[in-house]
Amino acid sequence: MSEFVRHHYETILSRVNEPRKFIQVLAGPRQVGKSTLVQQVLRDIAIPYTFENADAINTQDSDWIRRVWESVRVTMQMLHEEEHLLVIDEIQKIDNWSEMVKAEWDKDSRERRNMKVIILGSSRLLLKKGLTESLAGRFELIRITHWSYPEMRDAFGYTLDQYIYYGGYPGPAMLVNNEKRWKKYIKDSLVAPAIEKDVIMTSNIYKPSLMKRTFELGCCYSSEQLSLTKMIGKLQDAGNVTTVSGYLKILSQSSLLSALQKYANDDARKYNSIPKFQVYNNALLTANKGRTFLKDRQDTEIWGRWVESAVGAYLVSQAEELEYQVYYWRERNCEVDFVIVSAETTLAIEVKSGRRSTNSGLPAFNKAFHPTRSFVIGTGGISIEDFLSCHLADLIG
Repeated sequence: MSEFVRHHYETILSRVNEPRKFIQVLAGPRQVGKSTLVQQVLRDIAIPYTFENADAINTQDSDWIRRVWESVRVTMQMLHEEEHLLVIDEIQKIDNWSEMVKAEWDKDSRERRNMKVIILGSSRLLLKKGLTESLAGRFELIRITHWSYPEMRDAFGYTLDQYIYYGGYPGPAMLVNNEKRWKKYIKDSLVAPAIEKDVIMTSNIYKPSLMKRTFELGCCYSSEQLSLTKMIGKLQDAGNVTTVSGYLKILSQSSLLSALQKYANDDARKYNSIPKFQVYNNALLTANKGRTFLKDRQDTEIWGRWVESAVGAYLVSQAEELEYQVYYWRERNCEVDFVIVSAETTLAIEVKSGRRSTNSGLPAFNKAFHPTRSFVIGTGGISIEDFLSCHLADLIG
């Protein structure tokens, strides 16, 4: 099978071939193929390049960036190169990385040196650690999202049901016929490094064990509402609501787990609402809550939950790139699964797949809030496959 190339490839390639103007930043969650994308681009360019990985470097050795940069300058001088591309992977692991990058980039700009730069890092944690402050005005951001259903179908032959259950991580795609091995890979090789390296090491986490349990429990409740007070009771930890709420924000910034707020006309009611948990990738729900594919697929109510979570995962994973917010809405027995709000559009979405037989949520929401558009995904509406295959930009408008 030929190597699969994601659509981000063309964006990266075109920007590398442009005249030097901005640092190109590839940001996205662990194991969505950032490094692979860059390697594919590097194979297809004529520009000489240097690829460095900061993963094994001492986090306090911020001078490592200067040394790498200077070695490229020397190489350019020795070989009389007119331009050179420097790529640094996992750069967020280095303390004060943004200040060092700013200093070296600005030095090249002053000296009119044509060194182009790509840096890679994990999700918006990378943004928090310096992009918007030290490097303001010096970078362009290319967001690398979780893999969509069409990508997993075309690259690995996933069926719709497999995508709903196993999610969109390319690394363990070939393991789905061995479910125990697949789960072990998700937990040990994907989730553990994401929490321990990308979250705990780059944030002020005072209770790492509480952070891990918060993540695991939140994944188990994907597409379900659970108050933070009840969540703390289930965690059996001395943490408070403020601590857990802060951890959930960090998990969302890492594109792992979101706590959706209830849609309301005022911010106070949104922030004080009971959160609805939503994974960014259904693999995280299955690895923590799934029994087996056959058992869960045959249970109508349970499968309905997986379908709703798959729709929600697609919506939250695209939210930052397309600049919209995702909420839910519930008033007594009336519920709307997802409310999408952008500058110009409000969408109300109900997912029907056997989980609820009747629900008057959309009519009640339409009467109260007059959204731009409201529709059903699943039974009696847009097919699940069509929705998960669509470009959300076409719906947001």
